[in-house]
Amino acid sequence: MQTTLALPDAEQQAKVVETLDDLPEPESIDDLSGLFSSGTPIVTTLSPILQEQWFISTVNPAAPLIKMPGLWLKPGFRLVSYLYRSAEGSGVGVVWAVPEEFSTTAQLEKAVKEKHNIAQVPQPEGALGHVMEAIEGDRSAASFVLASILRRELQELGVLGDRRNWAYHHLIEGIPAKYNWQWRTEIPKDLSPKVRLYPDGHAAVELFSCRISGTKTLYRHLDRYPPNSYKPDSLDKMLAMEQVG
Repeated sequence: MQTTLALPDAEQQAKVVETLDDLPEPESIDDLSGLFSSGTPIVTTLSPILQEQWFISTVNPAAPLIKMPGLWLKPGFRLVSYLYRSAEGSGVGVVWAVPEEFSTTAQLEKAVKEKHNIAQVPQPEGALGHVMEAIEGDRSAASFVLASILRRELQELGVLGDRRNWAYHHLIEGIPAKYNWQWRTEIPKDLSPKVRLYPDGHAAVELFSCRISGTKTLYRHLDRYPPNSYKPDSLDKMLAMEQVG
């Protein structure tokens, strides 16, 4: 996937989809990236956007859930995001799940006071420890695949420049044949997305991707989900690199 949750031009110079109604329903995993390209405002008045300082983003990180079958936001919660922009054009972001009573602009702005350093990540009052703790679903195979992609997209919301990572990964179903690969593991026989549902409620998702920035690299992504939760334990392992020359 190359796209992430799109930010307004004032927050990031990127193409913005006008409305969620303009987005097509996904027909395959490759189409899912389009779901992460829009959001709706969560607040109406914000502090001015300043460089070298954290600020509240106007994008609603929960907007993709509107068109995601089998996944939804737990009642009583909202997803909110903060951004940091440097004078050199780089930037980062962070997404939190917050109870609705703590999601007002006044409450959210308390977390950014005196946050003038990129390492001083703002955390609003009442925020859950992990954003995926606020996600519920029908525990179907499709819901776990969507959750695995959603988590990675939210982790990269607002990231700019050389700090970007997941944006350069393309999901694949087979080994790209036009490159000469130098394998660091056994060559996998099947790179198609897989989901395994266990009788005790656990689930596992396996995805493969090709990182297209710089030297082409193949990765295996494994997410293990506990019963009654969409917060996974994750492993991203490099499998092969393009052999140049």
